[in-house]
Amino acid sequence: MQQTWDASLYAGNGRFVALLAGSLVEALQPKAGERILDLGCGDGFLTQQIAESGATMVGVDSSPQMIAAAKERGVDARYASGEALPFDQEFDAVFSNAALHWMRDQDAVLEGVYRALKPGGRFVAECGGQGNIAAIRVALLAVLTARAIPPERIENNRFFSNTEYRALLESHGFLVEQATLTPRPTPLPSGMADWLQTFRSSVLQQLPAAERPAAIEQIVGLLKPVLCDREGNWTADYMRLRFVARRP
Repeated sequence: MQQTWDASLYAGNGRFVALLAGSLVEALQPKAGERILDLGCGDGFLTQQIAESGATMVGVDSSPQMIAAAKERGVDARYASGEALPFDQEFDAVFSNAALHWMRDQDAVLEGVYRALKPGGRFVAECGGQGNIAAIRVALLAVLTARAIPPERIENNRFFSNTEYRALLESHGFLVEQATLTPRPTPLPSGMADWLQTFRSSVLQQLPAAERPAAIEQIVGLLKPVLCDREGNWTADYMRLRFVARRP
């Protein structure tokens, strides 16, 4: 199931994704004069921040809505699939935050990233890893399969372990310097219902519009005992896969 994005909804409910990426940008170590590709740039919020280093940034995303929002920020944002990158030895680095797990064909992604990098170029990325949003996924499956949506149309991400992804990177010729899988319980300031409507909009849209509020209420009800504290604060059960790799 291909996710579709509403740029304004994402800015309101999903900005935490970019705000939590400070240490990933530090790992990238962008430098003035470098040319860096932001793979899955979204609305360009983070792309714009990295550009403050003096690096020349190019963002790509498969969402026309996100590309339009990024261009409004002044980002050199281009509509392209991460599985069909059109670049050839153009970049000193490829950066990606919270985007790889939306791309189905990881072999095609890694082939494109490797080709896009100059020799010696680095690939610095973080995405959801094995066990990411485990409770949320189980609740979605429980509620939506009962409403006749098949499991394969509910699960729209692939979450790898660090050992799996290290092997995948190495199989495409990368030298892997680091690959870690880390729990990151992540506060959801706007709550679980808003998270679902932002990050699982395409899944929920398979339901008739009249059924969606009740389905969301059911999902939230299942998750409340495990992801919501007594003061009503929601925390998502995130697991993050981070790696640094280089093209020889």
